[in-house]
Amino acid sequence: MIRMIQNTSSSQAKKYFSDSLNGADYYLNDQEYPGYFHGRVAVRLSIEGLTAQKAFHALCDNLNPLTGKSLTPRRKDNRTVGYDINFHCPKSVSIIHALTDDNHILDAFQASVQETMRDIEADAQTRVRKNRKDEDRPTGELLWADFIHQTARPVDDKVPDPHLHCHSFVFNVTWDVVENQFKAGQFRSIKQDMPYYQARFHKRLADKLVELGYRIRRTDKAFEIDGVPEHIIDLFSKRTNEIGQIAKELGITDQAELDQLGARTRAKKQKGLTMSQLKQEWRKQIFALGMRDKGEGDQPIRFASIKPLVAPSPKQCINHALAMRFERVSVMHDRRILEMAYRQGLGYPTLTVDQITDRFASDKRVIRVKDGAKMLCTTKEVLREEKRMVSLAQHGKGSVPPLYPIAPAIALEGEQYEAVSHVLTTPHRVSIIRGRAGTGKTTLMKEAIRLIEEVGRKVTVVAPTAQAARGVLREEGFSEAETVAKLLSSTELQDKLLDGLLWVDEAGLLNTQVMTALLQLVIQKNARLILSGDTRQHASVIRGDALRILNTVAGIKSAEVSRVYRQHNLDYRKAVKMLAENKVGEAFAVLDSMGAIKTLSPVNSFATLANDYLSTLKKGKTALVISPTHQEGERVTIAIRDKLREAGRITKEETALPQLVNTNMTQAEKSDHRNFRNGQIIQFNQNAAGIERGSRWSVQSVVSGIVHIQDASGKRVTLPLERMEVFDVYRQTEIVFSKGDKIRITRNGYDANKKRLTNGQMLDVIAIEPNGALRLHNKASKATYTVPAHFGHIAHGYCLTSHAAQGKTVDEVFIAQPASTFPATNLNQVYVSVSRARDSVHIYTDDKAALLAHTSELGDRLSALELVKRTKPSRKAVEHIIRNSQSVPPKAKPALKRNVTLSEPKPIQRKPNSHAPRPAL
Repeated sequence: MIRMIQNTSSSQAKKYFSDSLNGADYYLNDQEYPGYFHGRVAVRLSIEGLTAQKAFHALCDNLNPLTGKSLTPRRKDNRTVGYDINFHCPKSVSIIHALTDDNHILDAFQASVQETMRDIEADAQTRVRKNRKDEDRPTGELLWADFIHQTARPVDDKVPDPHLHCHSFVFNVTWDVVENQFKAGQFRSIKQDMPYYQARFHKRLADKLVELGYRIRRTDKAFEIDGVPEHIIDLFSKRTNEIGQIAKELGITDQAELDQLGARTRAKKQKGLTMSQLKQEWRKQIFALGMRDKGEGDQPIRFASIKPLVAPSPKQCINHALAMRFERVSVMHDRRILEMAYRQGLGYPTLTVDQITDRFASDKRVIRVKDGAKMLCTTKEVLREEKRMVSLAQHGKGSVPPLYPIAPAIALEGEQYEAVSHVLTTPHRVSIIRGRAGTGKTTLMKEAIRLIEEVGRKVTVVAPTAQAARGVLREEGFSEAETVAKLLSSTELQDKLLDGLLWVDEAGLLNTQVMTALLQLVIQKNARLILSGDTRQHASVIRGDALRILNTVAGIKSAEVSRVYRQHNLDYRKAVKMLAENKVGEAFAVLDSMGAIKTLSPVNSFATLANDYLSTLKKGKTALVISPTHQEGERVTIAIRDKLREAGRITKEETALPQLVNTNMTQAEKSDHRNFRNGQIIQFNQNAAGIERGSRWSVQSVVSGIVHIQDASGKRVTLPLERMEVFDVYRQTEIVFSKGDKIRITRNGYDANKKRLTNGQMLDVIAIEPNGALRLHNKASKATYTVPAHFGHIAHGYCLTSHAAQGKTVDEVFIAQPASTFPATNLNQVYVSVSRARDSVHIYTDDKAALLAHTSELGDRLSALELVKRTKPSRKAVEHIIRNSQSVPPKAKPALKRNVTLSEPKPIQRKPNSHAPRPAL
């Protein structure tokens, strides 16, 4: 791991590293090593080498250590002194280093740190403001002092745990060769690219350890040395666990806040113990803990000679990175792609960082567009996909006769009238109705369908999500509403489209792949397509904001419905309208004047929210709580359930049930055996060889690149990694319920009586059977369900993410938006959240100003077509691709009388078995 922490206090920097600078520039005990100056600026100042205390203190005060004069032109009291870029070994590496008698691991660690710091130095910049310029200039020179520590801070007066890490303190200075002077550095891009540098550091360290005879296993964020038991790693993670526990109690999840928490809760270093004494104490702790499993600890950890692993090629690493990064976005920063490619090559010394970098630079599948100091990328495949979708939609212009030559009598007025009139009289195959949240799109939809059916046309209604289709739409009277996925897999539903009309509600959730499939379908069936949605709300998780692209890039005219009917309070309605128009500052001013924005208490932060929520329920009103992240949602849920229990609305008795939590792996991740762990649950969406759709299996082992799974009957098969689209991966945990609880279904399925359960469905627990089965009730439909204890796809239904809340309407909405959620905060998310209620909105935050700043960021994803329009060379490349793309006839094809089965185009993927099997790591 690498962390980068800004330092604005000269005295703090001097104090923190005082032990490594003490006396004769040597350490008092062997837990810490002396510091060393590195970097081109150190060479320029002639101070490279052992760090002298006088020189370090001078640099902290922005003084030239040789002359005593000011080092950079500007001297401010609140200036940034520097940045502590600290490198942390995986815990198993620290443990093995601590228990060995030589420095081979330390040498590998130091080399990896210095190589990565040279990478960072190469990217150094300075700000240029002379001659009215406002830009950043590359300099390639930095100055840092590194300090290697071998232990963590102690916890509860115990001896410190082994923790090999390095503080590389980078001073806020660089050399501007153009202006011929030392200047302050510009570190913003370096901070943003820290995941890229971390991936390079991990690759180098893992490769060096493999060369030393160790085997590694990849983890979610880094790697560990194979053979070091997990509970031993946990034993020596006391400081990490302490910070995690305090963070959990305080509700801190943001990395910057966690870094500050670590600094605030540090205990003093223990200087009385030598490393030899510490090693004896650590061995005692290991023996006292013992081994958990038979034979554990008996296997060798380091080998005299290891047969080199068959490494993937640089191209295979790039293939994986492209598949991973472009599954959910159309445009990606080049360093985010490289970060993933390096991670794919972790632990293969014969495959170097430079080989992967060079292969990516020469990859002709990638289109690159310079964006300031960054390089934004898309691929020719993504661009072709978007162009294909746009072409299909554009060629539908003027291709069908209007349903009505002139608009008939329409029982609506204003924008709703105009929208229905547009749909009925357009000569275009594709129509868009773009309506803001709460503008009555469902009302106009009913009137439009009534008039369409009067001229003998069949209307098929679909929505992207099961909850929108089988929940909201069916409750609104569209009894045959189905999901888009069901339509694309059902020839029976496709037959009903012949010469008819397809109406897609919540069309803003469609991605380019699905939209293309729908466009192909309506052409083949000689049908029309109406897309109803709001581009200001959330888009699809999969890449491509299709509705927005068709509207803004393809030029498909939309009927706008902007008058809000949902909000009853005029100020509330005004605020929602302002958010829809990107007037974030004005909207916040209105919300604040209403008293809607409330300050969270630092202690028991969500108690007020829980009380307000309970008060709303007592009034007989409906309520919904929203938070951008699942972590905050869990904290809110705990607070709400406590209040409901106190009020007697849920019982005190709780029943623990198994819960399955989707890991949300991408297709690329599911194709890689290294991402699977024993105990994970695999559930199949489609049939596979020897595996039935809907069946559930557990991961038993991962051996030589093969994932072995087993079902409840004991049957064992190999997981078909090449068919990653047919299964989902879950982790199993536990969740508690009481009678009276609100529950949310998290995956489509059936109850014990074969009644359909829909993903996102909200139900009430009316009883819990002795065997753990839940008896549930739907307030809207009055239906009851019995869900067996092992169902697993359940969660508490009190707090939703804004994605899950989209499409819902309640009386009052409560939004938990503390600083820890700001990385997931943008205008789309806040707009969806704020617009859910009729009567009132309540926003709870601990930082109003920062919330406003994050809300001002648009959540729209850049499309490939939008990216390539930025430069002339790119535009020419696009034109070339367009000329060579499959052409679309300008007129509609005759309706096909045969059935068609459409499948969604897949993202870029490695071919099955595209590289040789590798030994287990």
